[in-house]
Amino acid sequence: MKVIRTDRELECPGIDAGLRARGVELVTLPDGIPEADLMQAVTDADLLLMCYTPITARVIEAASRLKGIVKYGVGVDAIDIPAAMRRGIPVVNVPEYAEETVAEGAFALMIALAKRLPAITSAMSRDGWIWPEQLWLGRDISGATLGLVGCGKIGRSMARMAGQGFRARVLGFDPGVDAATMHAAGVEKADDLRAMLRACDFISLHCVLNDKTRGLIGKAELACLKPSAIIINVSRGALIDERALVEAVVAGRIGGVGLDVYSAEPLSKSGHPMRALFDRDNVILFPHLTFFTHEAMRRLEDDTLARCFEILEGRPVIIRSHDPRLRAQTLGVLFG
Repeated sequence: MKVIRTDRELECPGIDAGLRARGVELVTLPDGIPEADLMQAVTDADLLLMCYTPITARVIEAASRLKGIVKYGVGVDAIDIPAAMRRGIPVVNVPEYAEETVAEGAFALMIALAKRLPAITSAMSRDGWIWPEQLWLGRDISGATLGLVGCGKIGRSMARMAGQGFRARVLGFDPGVDAATMHAAGVEKADDLRAMLRACDFISLHCVLNDKTRGLIGKAELACLKPSAIIINVSRGALIDERALVEAVVAGRIGGVGLDVYSAEPLSKSGHPMRALFDRDNVILFPHLTFFTHEAMRRLEDDTLARCFEILEGRPVIIRSHDPRLRAQTLGVLFG
């Protein structure tokens, strides 16, 4: 058996050791590998593991022995699932390993910006001490209004932290979640996104990326925000019109921005469309690592290995995600 794991920069020693212990030949490939090189590498592969690298129809067609594709993570946007289905190749992700972890990461970004931690620590590093001038005034979360765009499990965890933990008012926009479910999570359902944005002191994005949500927060939505509002995105970069976001930040029309995800990754200080956000006291740029904790990675590695062994042993692979793209599969899968 031969297994290919792309994106080896994401260190997963438990996955690599677990596969090798089963006697498979494991080949790890770097992030950003050209499509042609990946096509050549998978020609005799039995299993393909990916995290960020696009798995195109051409890659899938080149893999004549392929028995399955495992996304060791959540989002499956980079996989051509219809192409895999045409070949009868099951695609599976690991959706539950970091739900609470990512919510904690989003909350950490929010509270750091609310308390002006980037600005104050930068000033302390430069000057050694600062005094309580108006420039350094922070914000309370208690009594403020948090708007959630997306109220799935991660969004509802964020609601619990802000509402029960910090006594904030929590609003939620998510056409796919009913008012009763939101109410049980301490969230007031909002039916109009722009109206919700106007009422919020903090906004946190927690929805999937699809044709309906791409660019959901655009120029018009950003214009609805209070000048003091802080926006957090730990979900998918393309949920926001990033060019409009950069313009709003540079013009001083947004109070703060905390990002863990970007349409084009990795981020770079040269040539990247969002490079103007570097070195700003009201911006935190995190390198897509809110999921990266000891506990979450242990869960990710365990669940990934379980899915790999199901495929390699010829058993149906368990799909725990409710993503309709994965639920549309009919061959080699079992829904859990």
